[in-house]
Amino acid sequence: MADNDITPMTDGDITPPPASTQFEPATPLKTEGVDFSPADASAGSGRTTDAKQAIRDGAGKVGQQASEKLRSFADDGKARAGSALDQLSQLLTDAAGQVDDKLGGQYGQYARTAADQVSGFSDTIKNKNVDELIEDARGFVKASPAVAIGIAAALGFAVARLVQSGVDAQRD
Repeated sequence: MADNDITPMTDGDITPPPASTQFEPATPLKTEGVDFSPADASAGSGRTTDAKQAIRDGAGKVGQQASEKLRSFADDGKARAGSALDQLSQLLTDAAGQVDDKLGGQYGQYARTAADQVSGFSDTIKNKNVDELIEDARGFVKASPAVAIGIAAALGFAVARLVQSGVDAQRD
């Protein structure tokens, strides 16, 4: 390399050129490259309405499926309850003969009466649909709320004991 290729640095090398005195504002960013018309606004609103309707339809379908599933469970539970009550009635009827032998005919008649009541209740459950049973339960609760609370507490206690005995049996 030759020594004459290198030139010393001057003030012109580090000083920027003079600034222009004319001001040109930038275009607003919010409208840059966007073509907007009122027709576009109504089209977007239509899409929103369509989306809302689709959500409503989907929620309605899910609600209907849940309702059908609950009705199916209720019908199944009703059939099982009727069967269990029939078995309990038969058990009470069978026990009535033993009660006659051990305690006397009067006490055996109590067992037969209880069996008839349970059998009648079973027939009622079998012959009514779920909606009628729910309406009957509502009427019972309105007529005697204290008794309904007592029955609910007793059933809750019985279910808790059954669950607890099942948990204890699994531990052993």
